[in-house]
Amino acid sequence: MAKHSVALAKKRWPLMLLAFISISTVMILFMRPNNSDSCNTTKTFEAQQSQIHPSSVGNAPAGPSPLDFMKSKLVLMVSHELSLSGGPLLLMELAFLLRGVGSDVVWITNQYPAEHDQVIYSLESKMLDRGVQVLPAKGEKAVDTALKADLVILNTAVAGKWLDAVLKEKVTLVLPKVLWWIHEMRGHYFKEAYVKHLPFVAGAMIDSHTTAEYWKNRTKESLGIKMPETYVVHLGNSKELMEVAEDSVAKRVLREHVRESLGVRNDDLLFAIINSVSRGKGQDLFLYAFHKSLQLIQEKKLKLPSLHAIVVGSDMNAHTKVEMELRKFVTEKKIQDRVHFVNKTLAVAPYLASIDVLVQNSQGRGECFGRITIEAMAFRLPVLGTAAGGTVEIVVNGTTGLLHPEGKDGVTPLAHNIVKLASHVEKRLTMGKKGYEKVKERFLERHMSHRIAVVLKEILRKARHN
Repeated sequence: MAKHSVALAKKRWPLMLLAFISISTVMILFMRPNNSDSCNTTKTFEAQQSQIHPSSVGNAPAGPSPLDFMKSKLVLMVSHELSLSGGPLLLMELAFLLRGVGSDVVWITNQYPAEHDQVIYSLESKMLDRGVQVLPAKGEKAVDTALKADLVILNTAVAGKWLDAVLKEKVTLVLPKVLWWIHEMRGHYFKEAYVKHLPFVAGAMIDSHTTAEYWKNRTKESLGIKMPETYVVHLGNSKELMEVAEDSVAKRVLREHVRESLGVRNDDLLFAIINSVSRGKGQDLFLYAFHKSLQLIQEKKLKLPSLHAIVVGSDMNAHTKVEMELRKFVTEKKIQDRVHFVNKTLAVAPYLASIDVLVQNSQGRGECFGRITIEAMAFRLPVLGTAAGGTVEIVVNGTTGLLHPEGKDGVTPLAHNIVKLASHVEKRLTMGKKGYEKVKERFLERHMSHRIAVVLKEILRKARHN
């Protein structure tokens, strides 16, 4: 019977792969660069005992959606762009959640490329199919919708440019009902032209405490402005991803297929970094550490399965210099047979099913949150992450994974951590199990919906009083 189930699953795997290409499984993301400083009041939901308490965050009741109160509400969403990057895809996911409870959702993309873009066309088609209206960024209809909306969500700091450019003298009428969702962690987004209206909106929503604190300090010191009331909302995994992560047959089929396509045997150990290739995501330092781990294994004469590294998120067109440097390093070190490059994709589930360890190596201030981290934990994978940004709010060092410093100082510790997990099967399995338990407790879609519901209720209350 089991063999029959596996055979059927193998026949279905192309359809399964298509099903896994969902907005919520994304994390080949570009998480916009960001550096900031300032937040006058940070409301952390873990501290709101009357609504969401640490002990109850993971126990959000299944039943009706916590967003049901948004039925018939008109919500305008303004994204600075529409792409396969984190911010736009997270906003789309929220749009679909709101559509699911009967909200009227209107989407505006502020920046379009000069030429036709197939990705934008596909994503807009997906939204239209789900009942999300798509409007041009400028024009009377955009202004009219903003004025009529019960709630306006600006996505990422850059979306702030839309306010003056489109609303002009009417911007003050809209600010009291604006929720600004911020995902950035790097400095060039701290421009007055982007965020000058930030102190006057109803609230800001940020994905991690670390990022919220950074915005609080940076906006104050660099721009002399203070943040509005700020809500920290950790993200959650989609139901679709969890269904795959908890389906042992599907995972086995995907594992076999991906490993076969890479030329990796079932017993080999596969360490993956899943992010769009860029300096900030640390693929170069990961490969340095991977190469060093191979040297350590040879020096210590350890008898281990063959180690492989996979870089998912490659894009020769967008990051030619970085890509060429990575490939040159692999060639120079003669590890071409152990390092595999995969183009960026929305379908991360097949790779999570096929690997043994996720490496989250984002540099500088790290990830604002790093959703791929909780997605990997859902697949019972240990995480080797930089001790920076939102990663430290997800990965429990020594329990669900191991942390290492960012920058060049982290290369050797990461190499040792790779060897450590490669050498201890039980440690990998135990960490993966603990990570899965943490996801079930805190990082599901329903947890995120409850956290966001608290924010939306507060923003609507403020809008009514203005």
